Amino acid sequence: MKAAERNRRNTVILLSLGIGVQIITYVIAPDNVWALVSALFGVCSVVLCAQGKWLTFFFGFGQILTYTYLCVLERFYGGIAINAFYFASQVYGIYSWRKLLREERDSEGDVIPFRRMRGGWFAVLCAVLLVLSLVTGWLLGRYTNDTQPYLDALTTVPAFAAQILLVMAYREQWFIWLFIDLLYVVMWWEAGSYCMVAQYVFWCVNATYGAVRWSAK
Repeated sequence: MKAAERNRRNTVILLSLGIGVQIITYVIAPDNVWALVSALFGVCSVVLCAQGKWLTFFFGFGQILTYTYLCVLERFYGGIAINAFYFASQVYGIYSWRKLLREERDSEGDVIPFRRMRGGWFAVLCAVLLVLSLVTGWLLGRYTNDTQPYLDALTTVPAFAAQILLVMAYREQWFIWLFIDLLYVVMWWEAGSYCMVAQYVFWCVNATYGAVRWSAK
């Protein structure tokens, strides 16, 4: 099977799996309907991102707006802050990925070229993010009424770096996203939003697939 055909098949499988899981979860454990809407936007966005398709950003806008509303309801202030950053980076991301496509098209035609960090820079980045996350968690716990300050910080601070790496098309983003998504499963489980739990379980699967696909290029 040709690579393009295999990747299209994988896209259909992941989209079907993600959308199916979200709908089934909502039927079994009804939640705020905006959690379902946000999750469906998110499924489409992350699957397209794993495939290196620039259309990921358009679904990303829908996911950002609805997810920010959910963070407001749960008082996840770190989540609100990161989504404001996501919104701005989505705009730049469209420009950046389209520019990459013009400069160096993949053999599939509409897939961006993937990049890798060199040397030990990724290890240094991870260490810095851990320290900043712990400091941010302490500040959120001391000065706000954040319900889960350290989890909020550990899912927020690394996300800034992951989003920047995403916009710049570096494969290392997927390892950070996987770490973040695992923590989000715990955070939303504690909040009792099972649609969000299902979304992030799927995002863990997609992040693993994204890491494998981007590493193979």
